Amino acid sequence: MLENLKIEVCQLNQELPRQNLVVWTSGNVSVRDPQSGYVVIKPSGVKFEDLQPDHMVVIDLDGRILEGEYKASSDTASHLYIYRHMVEVNSVVHTHSNYATAFAALGKPIPPVLTAIADEFGGPIPCGDFALIGGEEIGRQVVEHIGHSPACLLKNHGVFAVGATGEKALKAAIMVEDVAKTVWITLQMGKPHEIGADDIARLHDRYNNIYGQ
Repeated sequence: MLENLKIEVCQLNQELPRQNLVVWTSGNVSVRDPQSGYVVIKPSGVKFEDLQPDHMVVIDLDGRILEGEYKASSDTASHLYIYRHMVEVNSVVHTHSNYATAFAALGKPIPPVLTAIADEFGGPIPCGDFALIGGEEIGRQVVEHIGHSPACLLKNHGVFAVGATGEKALKAAIMVEDVAKTVWITLQMGKPHEIGADDIARLHDRYNNIYGQ
């Protein structure tokens, strides 16, 4: 079932190491099929270069495996919690990208000191509290802290990004790491000035309603 979606999810997962967002087997991507409500997610502990579409696991929103010979990702329960509580979200991306995760290790949000942050995230990139892996707790932290941003840091852990599509969620994860690196470099040079709330709102609106084709 959902053969085309399995191909898409496999390709999205394989994009994570290409974008230097993960190493070895860490991180994962899932996508929810809007018609059936079923979710396709990466299998647990399989190296990205070895992934094939038929390795993907199909589950329902209660976590029941509908198709697949592999165990689903260890973050599955948190992905599903996000889907159940954020109906507008159809994809979740989790990474341990270096610069963004450095902010997460400190439990600090990424401040809105770049127009790129205002554009994509509409304000600071928030950071949730610490939660153990394996249950719904990480998903709960994401839902409670993400606000209107498409991404949220998890204290001592990494990045969760969301989107209406797999491509949008992946883009948010890529952008988090890109701006985190620039902000980190900036902090070595001095104290950057945050963009004002009114200007952030204007930039975010322009980016979402005027920019692009």
